[in-house]
Amino acid sequence: MSATSTLDLKNSLLASLMSDENFRPEEPKSMAETRLSPQLIESLICKLLLNIGSASGRQIAEKICLPFGILESLFTSLRTRQILQHTGSAALNDYTYALTDQGRTRAQSYMASCTYFGAAPVILEDYITSVEAQSIRNESPQREQLEEAFAGLSVDDDLFDNLGPAVNSGAGLFLYGAPGNGKTTLAKRITACYGQHIWIPRTIIEDGQYVKLFDTVYHEVIEEAHSTILKSESYDHRWVKIRRPTVIVGGELTLDSLEIRHDTINNIGEASLQMKSNCGCLLIDDFGRQRMEPTQLLNRWIVPLENRVDYQALANGKKIQVPFEQLIIFSTNLEPKDLTDDAFLRRIPYKIEVRDAQIDEFRTLFRIFAKQLNFEYNADAVEHLIERHYQPINRPMRRCQPRDLLSQIRNYCLYKGIPMEMKPEYFDRVVKSYFTVVAGD
Repeated sequence: MSATSTLDLKNSLLASLMSDENFRPEEPKSMAETRLSPQLIESLICKLLLNIGSASGRQIAEKICLPFGILESLFTSLRTRQILQHTGSAALNDYTYALTDQGRTRAQSYMASCTYFGAAPVILEDYITSVEAQSIRNESPQREQLEEAFAGLSVDDDLFDNLGPAVNSGAGLFLYGAPGNGKTTLAKRITACYGQHIWIPRTIIEDGQYVKLFDTVYHEVIEEAHSTILKSESYDHRWVKIRRPTVIVGGELTLDSLEIRHDTINNIGEASLQMKSNCGCLLIDDFGRQRMEPTQLLNRWIVPLENRVDYQALANGKKIQVPFEQLIIFSTNLEPKDLTDDAFLRRIPYKIEVRDAQIDEFRTLFRIFAKQLNFEYNADAVEHLIERHYQPINRPMRRCQPRDLLSQIRNYCLYKGIPMEMKPEYFDRVVKSYFTVVAGD
């Protein structure tokens, strides 16, 4: 074995040891490895230049997220066919390209069919493979991972022991209980129990139909650290490395958002919410308050929850099978049995009640939020609050209340221009307004 081969092997092994990834998109070394037709890539180049005017070969390669090396022969072909022309030289033996009149006509024809241009798409088959490799069901988070994910929150041992198996199952759960006890906060933290990041394609293509998957609303990009030592750190730039997604929807959820939404003007599809949440969590917050009946949503998901696949329609009417690989969390103030029937409850195996805080936890929450809001903790003032405003009327101790009451005291002190302190008389003042608004507590 040559010295160079030995070095490459060592680098490859080192990269494997340093990486915790189950999937990493390899940079394509040829046009064939992109699994896209030259005609499709040609259309992206033409539409790009129609919109930006001119660009160097490397700039075009960067825009469509493909290596410059595999595009050089295509640039030559487009120039030979008088689709592109040179408008000048660029660095590193490159040229600046622009469309010819014939190329402009062709680009307009491409645009009439579909206006999408930008990152080259990834075929559906490769996306499905990536989801299977990165599924949360491949993870087995234990108590240590849960404690790390819920750091800074007050979670009792019973709740930990209930959440642990549910998180491991990846099958779905109901978090229910009175409002203000942190159900949404818990649900947001659950994703952090799994591996820290995944790879997703920016755009998927199937049967000539583009479907945009990457969404900055739900997907937080993790920048790749470039290294000149480990060649295996190169990757296919059509993919994006993101934190495992937590997609949160509330009362605005409709059945349309659970399907691929088609832009009829631009002929581009937008992935459904469950596709955007694959390999992460999908939180249905305040379940039961949506504009549709709960049974409509539940009936839509009975088969996907059972089989872990969903069926979506493309703009041309073709039905495609896509992974349904996320932890579905229903957060509700209502009893699950009042929302749905036994058939659906069987498919959501974990129903976890988030109860009101006990008095010791309530005191602990005041300590936590006092520190966060820059108060000096005053145990006597907290005891005054409990003995005067909670115990005599059996008022429930909700986990949001320490934060809310201290925030109101802070606002009062800032308004009056006085030191921020936890005083009994300040609690008496803010309780009056807070619990008048939060009726029924």
